[in-house]
Amino acid sequence: MSSLFPTFTRYPITFVKGKGSRLWDDQGKEYLDFMTGIAVTGLGHVPERVKNALVSQLDQVWHVSNLFHHPNQEKAAKLLTDNSCADAVFFCNSGAEANEAAIKIARRYQQKVLGNGRYEIITFTKSFHGRTLATLTATGQDKVKEGFLPLPEGFVHVPLNDMAAVKAAITDKTAAIMLELIQAEGGVHAAEPQFVRELRELCDREGILLILDEIQTGMGRTGKLFAYEHYGIEPDIFTLAKGIGSGFPVGAMLAKAPLIPAFSPGSHGSTFSGTPIATAAIIATIETMLIEQAPNRAAASGELLVSKLRAALNDLPNVVEVRGLGLLVGIECTGPVADTVTALHQRGLLVITAGANVLRLLPNLLVTEEEIDEAVGILAAVLSEQLAAATN
Repeated sequence: MSSLFPTFTRYPITFVKGKGSRLWDDQGKEYLDFMTGIAVTGLGHVPERVKNALVSQLDQVWHVSNLFHHPNQEKAAKLLTDNSCADAVFFCNSGAEANEAAIKIARRYQQKVLGNGRYEIITFTKSFHGRTLATLTATGQDKVKEGFLPLPEGFVHVPLNDMAAVKAAITDKTAAIMLELIQAEGGVHAAEPQFVRELRELCDREGILLILDEIQTGMGRTGKLFAYEHYGIEPDIFTLAKGIGSGFPVGAMLAKAPLIPAFSPGSHGSTFSGTPIATAAIIATIETMLIEQAPNRAAASGELLVSKLRAALNDLPNVVEVRGLGLLVGIECTGPVADTVTALHQRGLLVITAGANVLRLLPNLLVTEEEIDEAVGILAAVLSEQLAAATN
């Protein structure tokens, strides 16, 4: 009997080794990884520059607390601000913590800096923002909230791409609007460019902060370093995790200069925030992405993957649509895909779901054309076989 809480429904596979786009289980079987630990290992498994940075840091210092300075933290923050619209960074340990920090700074800016008492956050149905009490309340999916009542007040949910609903939800208590530009967990649904531009304009008019949850879309995943670059707007606050540390557990909340006074000394903190080891992983990850031009490669590979998928799956009536941006791709099917995922795993291809009827593909940003061809071939074979079995 396991000593672990059964909070995760695990596939019957035990991985012991990874390199690049490949994983090997404890039986020696090789897998092509098109889920990257749910968009985490964006440079592939065990990227050399990140590994070397971590090994070097392990020989120096592991932890000093945030009562002292250390150079990695400043360097990691500057890499992020130099390559984004942000002016300041708060490091943390996960995406949920990054979103907690975003919620807190938005409320504290309105209440302590502007003095207006605003606290409500508008989010969107089908969104996913984390598993803490505040972030699961922000999430627009009821399934993550069952059994956790009472939930914190101050969150309102409206449909994505519905500007009339957003306007109707705004009150004199609205502090911020929180948005995923692509709802990855919710089915790989993208915010419409016109909607996002109008949302930015609305926030500016109403004195509302715009928060972008870039935990899954950030760090090159969509073909830009950050997904907001596709939309021609800049957020007031945005959050990162997953791909920022190549598998090391890190997160970050970034904001523009006017919000800096809201996070004054003592207003927020974390024991393990931005440790020397964590920031070594961040520095090496970002530097590698810039050197390898990983976002540009993800853009080109994403177009290739989608075009090959559409060509291979076009004649299958059990496939509704292939959609996505960069290397965040969804294949919507006519029915539940849980059995399809299992069959793909058995064929040596790792993918994940995005809701009951959507297969989600998240290969690393340096994926090759040969690996894309291999994955498309396996997907086409499995979906064709399932269609044939269903019609016999």
